[in-house]
Amino acid sequence: MTELQRLLIAYDEHRAAGRACALASVVDVAGSAYRRPGARMLVTDEGQLTGAISGGCLEGDARQRARRVIQQGRPTVVTYDSTDPDDDLQFGAALGCQGIVQILLEPLDFQDPDNPVELLRRWAGGVEAPAVIVTIFGTTGPESAVRVGERLLLLADGTVESTLPAHADLYSQLLTDARAALAAGQPATRHYPESGSVVRVSLEILRPPVRLTVYGAGNDVQPLVRLAAGLGWRVRVVDGRPAQAAVNRFPEADEVRVLPLAQVGAEPHDGSFALLMTHNYYYDLAVLRHLLPDPTTTYLGLLGPRKKYERLLAELTQDFPDAAQRLQGRIHSPIGLNLGAETPEEIALSVVAEIQAVLTGRPAGFLRDSPHPIHPPLRSDGPLVPEGRVDVACAL
Repeated sequence: MTELQRLLIAYDEHRAAGRACALASVVDVAGSAYRRPGARMLVTDEGQLTGAISGGCLEGDARQRARRVIQQGRPTVVTYDSTDPDDDLQFGAALGCQGIVQILLEPLDFQDPDNPVELLRRWAGGVEAPAVIVTIFGTTGPESAVRVGERLLLLADGTVESTLPAHADLYSQLLTDARAALAAGQPATRHYPESGSVVRVSLEILRPPVRLTVYGAGNDVQPLVRLAAGLGWRVRVVDGRPAQAAVNRFPEADEVRVLPLAQVGAEPHDGSFALLMTHNYYYDLAVLRHLLPDPTTTYLGLLGPRKKYERLLAELTQDFPDAAQRLQGRIHSPIGLNLGAETPEEIALSVVAEIQAVLTGRPAGFLRDSPHPIHPPLRSDGPLVPEGRVDVACAL
């Protein structure tokens, strides 16, 4: 289950129980920080928390401030600054991260169909494509025609939902930049001059859960499905053996399907990541032959030694002379990162870690050996404005 799915479930429970809520969202970051823009936490007036905006250091203070926001009925921005390590450790939030994190705290109106949680729900309801949500989180002057907390949601099909007035001068600029961010797949923060003030905006990329199809339903697939589902991935298990491809063996999977070998070629392509873990040479060959012409399946993980893949490739080449070229960059064989994995649980960790590295375009390896930051710098056209800076002791 993804963080957003957990947040939506908690929101519905609190609404049904009549518990007032606020939403805490990371909207801007400079330097090092545990969470990036888009991290969210739901807070009730009783102090219950769902989600996280840090590694635990900010939650206690943000909880108290969110409860005040609920009482006051208006949003606010809080800045946690640990760029001076000595000052931070003695007087500040004790983050030790040497970064700045800005949090937008907003009261949630259960009666408002366009409150931020409901906007997120409309995208999350079965949508398979990325989207962009634009959030106004700061204005420097009282004359601005827009308000903190107003949003614009741009879906991949071009649909726009917005709490901003469509006639506002800023609307067309935000929509243009949202389209550019969606096309590039890059989040950003922007500063816009508007009515004598400067409006600060977060452009966040909403990414759908990873879709993973595992061909094979052996015992070694069970820990992999549990781990992938725990990350919020949507997992489908396919096998030709009815006794193995049973729902009770994979309760975490979104779908478990019996697919005889003779029917593999009739399966529709869905562009999901694919793992071949059948331990059946001819089933693996049929799946590879079926997925080879589909360029939307960008990851093909094959369990087994290199010699197995070499033999499979030789057979594929008889029907597809350019099979090696078609599979270049897509096939991962042997599958997984080099972790020395032996047990099914260790192999699951190795495989899922490799898929995560492919998703993020990272080379894996030890972070200590990387000359680059853990997170890529957030794109911004101006410096972070330290609005609402607070001093707070770590709640841990």
